[in-house]
Amino acid sequence: MKLLKDKNVIITGASRGIGRSILELFIENGANVAFSYIGESKEAKSIESDFSNHKQKVISYMSDASSFEQSQKLIDDVVNDFGSVDVLVNNAGITIDNLLMRMSEEDFERVIDVNLKSVFNTTKAILRTMLKQRSGSIINMSSVVGVKGNAGQSNYSASKAGMIGFTKSMALELGSRNIRCNCIAPGFIETEMTEQLNDDVVQSWRDSIPLKRGGNTNDVANVTLFLASDLSSYVTGQVINVCGGMLT
Repeated sequence: MKLLKDKNVIITGASRGIGRSILELFIENGANVAFSYIGESKEAKSIESDFSNHKQKVISYMSDASSFEQSQKLIDDVVNDFGSVDVLVNNAGITIDNLLMRMSEEDFERVIDVNLKSVFNTTKAILRTMLKQRSGSIINMSSVVGVKGNAGQSNYSASKAGMIGFTKSMALELGSRNIRCNCIAPGFIETEMTEQLNDDVVQSWRDSIPLKRGGNTNDVANVTLFLASDLSSYVTGQVINVCGGMLT
């Protein structure tokens, strides 16, 4: 059974990592996918080519999620190309880590803009479409550090904690229109970035997790699929920790 058959989905920041895994799983489950990227288009066009033999639409859009104007244009273009939008996955995000005493104002503001303001930008832009449909699922990619904090990541933690508050507020505002809004908080997910870390550091993190392993991008994508599908039709305003029990 294809859980997202004929649904139209937008995923921000989907050219690699967690976003790429979500994109692939959604396509496998029958969704038409619009995804945004920033920077070089080569990778995005490669993804389009990889899925060109599928019946569904897969279209990339260059758009900076931190820009209010570009986010509005992204949504307008997708609605024009796809006709409607059933699911919005706010996945775009960056880290610029440092202790607060060494963190510049620019580094703090940049992380807030890309991680948190982007969620405001795209959600506000999509509201008219979803309100008219009287349906929709909005999924925001937070982090366990937005729940518990982390030294050296005050900007990132603040952005991800803000995302949780925004999600809960949207769930209360939009629930009467059958629009759901939920958050996913990944824990230690092993990606290309973690491959650059010392093996001893990575193993110590694994040992501290009840399931004794780091997560992978598919672990997060599977939960995203659940929240995007009708299986979660009575779930809104929730934060689902995908962390192997780290926060237990």
